[in-house]
Amino acid sequence: MTNTSKNPTLVFIPCMSGAPWDISRFDSLADRPARLLKLPEAVDDMEVYADFVADAVADLDDYVLVGDSFGAQVGLALAVRRPKGLRGLVMSGGFAANPATPFWKIAMQALGKMRGGAYQHIVLRAHAQRLASPFDGEGQVPWSKAESRRVFRENTPAESYGARLHAALSAYYVDKLDQVAVPTLILTPEHDVIVGDAPAKVMREGISDASEVVLARTGHMFRFSHPGTYAAAVAKFLTDRVDHPKVVGARR
Repeated sequence: MTNTSKNPTLVFIPCMSGAPWDISRFDSLADRPARLLKLPEAVDDMEVYADFVADAVADLDDYVLVGDSFGAQVGLALAVRRPKGLRGLVMSGGFAANPATPFWKIAMQALGKMRGGAYQHIVLRAHAQRLASPFDGEGQVPWSKAESRRVFRENTPAESYGARLHAALSAYYVDKLDQVAVPTLILTPEHDVIVGDAPAKVMREGISDASEVVLARTGHMFRFSHPGTYAAAVAKFLTDRVDHPKVVGARR
């Protein structure tokens, strides 16, 4: 459906679980038009995910991509193409190039090949452990490693987990960051083992109109654990940088 609101449609791109966002607690964004996507299964190429999102927004005249974790990479992959109608980009817990150490890259490649019980009991536990932070229980929705495992267990087949892991590890957009031509918000949690601090700095310095907001006492799963805090930061960015007739540098 075409958006007839004066505000651009917020297009929420899922994390690695592939599941559509739950925005029921995003009170600060409740009055804005939104589109919730579900990732295609068993796709191992970031450009194909970008194609999927491009098709999903083809009928929209004005939209903002909001991607979390894996979804941030997908949003970036589309934004560097300078698609018509893109008004802004929000990325949380994402990166332009694989930040894993050589050890963890090998380990994750091995995890991505596991199936059956090994996927359920080894992969999902290891993944949840790296997603966790000491602040997960403090948010508006107290979170836990068990909850992270549940999200993936209920929404993510092993084949899709492995395919998305391959896409995330192999994607590289550092040399294309200067192609992003819209205001960009980089949302960073205070504690993030799985991504770390360096990727946000790379994106902030590579995208000409980027700003970073670090949300205190949050972790990688802050979209789930701190939805009110998360949504308020996005809403402020939209009000300050996107909600006006013209965006300098945007391809119209």
